Amino acid sequence: MALKVYHHLKEFTEAQVTNPVMTTGTFDGVHLGHRVIIDRLNAEAKKINGESVLLTFFPHPRMVLFPEDHGLQLLNSLDEKLALLEQAGIAHVIVQPFTKEFAKLSALEYVKEILVNAIGVKKMVVGYDHHFGNHREGDFETLKEYGELYGFEVSEIPVQELNEVNVSSTKVRKALLNGDVALANSFLKSNYQIAGVVKKGKQLGNTIGFPTANITPISNYKLIPAIGVYAVEVIWANQTFKGMMNIGNNPTVENTSELRMEVHIFDFEQDIYGEPIVVTFINRIRSEQKFDNLEALQQQLTHDKTLALEMLHHA
Repeated sequence: MALKVYHHLKEFTEAQVTNPVMTTGTFDGVHLGHRVIIDRLNAEAKKINGESVLLTFFPHPRMVLFPEDHGLQLLNSLDEKLALLEQAGIAHVIVQPFTKEFAKLSALEYVKEILVNAIGVKKMVVGYDHHFGNHREGDFETLKEYGELYGFEVSEIPVQELNEVNVSSTKVRKALLNGDVALANSFLKSNYQIAGVVKKGKQLGNTIGFPTANITPISNYKLIPAIGVYAVEVIWANQTFKGMMNIGNNPTVENTSELRMEVHIFDFEQDIYGEPIVVTFINRIRSEQKFDNLEALQQQLTHDKTLALEMLHHA
C-alpha cells in the first residue's frame, strides 16, 4: 500500500482512517532503533484491523524553539524521511507544522485535541522514554491514564528491546562525523545520501584527468560526513553511476576555507551543471591530504579509484 502523506492534522481528520494505531516523533534517519518501533506499530495495527499512523513535525521543533541556536545536523530531508517511512511499511504520515503555539499545548490538551479529536487514535505505541506536551510534562504513565479516560490503549516498547538494537540518531551522526559511513549505513539499514545540485567550479580536475562535479546540498541542515575521500554511487536522471567524492578544502590546488563537496563520476562525460543529483556514501577511502604537486595528486587519485571500485564491487 502506498504511503499517504498529510500536511496538516485537518487533512488526516477528513480522510477518516480506520482504527488508527499511531506513534510520534522526529524519526530522523529512520534507523534500526526507529524500525523496532515501526515494526511494533505495524504489528499492533494488524491485530485490530487498523492502519499505522506516524505523526511527525516540520520544521524540526528545535528550529522553532531555538531559532538562533538549534545546531541541527539532520540525517534526512523531509522527502528522504518520507521515502524511508514508506519502505518501512507505514501507511499514513502526518507532517504537522510545528509552531510555538503547538509547543504550548499541555499534555491533556495534546491528548484531547490532537490524539483523540483530530486523529481518533485507537492505540498508541511509544518508546520507554516518550514525553509530550508543554515542557515535556507528559510521560508513559500520563498517556496510560489519559488512554483509560478517552478510550485508547497504550503500548510501551521496553528499554531492553531498544537496547538490544542499541542504535540512536546520535550514534549515526557520530559515525558520520568520524567518517565511518560503513558503520552509519549499518545503523541506518540503508546507505547515507546527500541530494544536491551541481554547480560550476574551477575545473582544475580536468587538467589531471579527474573532472569533478561540485555539489551544493539542497538542505542547509543536512549533516556532511567528515573531511575525506569516499567511494560513492551517484544517481542522476534515474541512472546510477560509480564514483568517488572528496569532502574538504582542496589543500593541494586551492586550500580554500570553504568546505567543498566534489564528486568524480567514473566513465562519465555528460554536462550536468545545474542538474540535481544524489550522492550515496558506501565507504571511506582515506583522509584528505596535501600533495607536493599535481603529479603526486594524480597518482593518488588513480590509486583511490582502484580502491573505490573494489569497495563498490563488494558493497
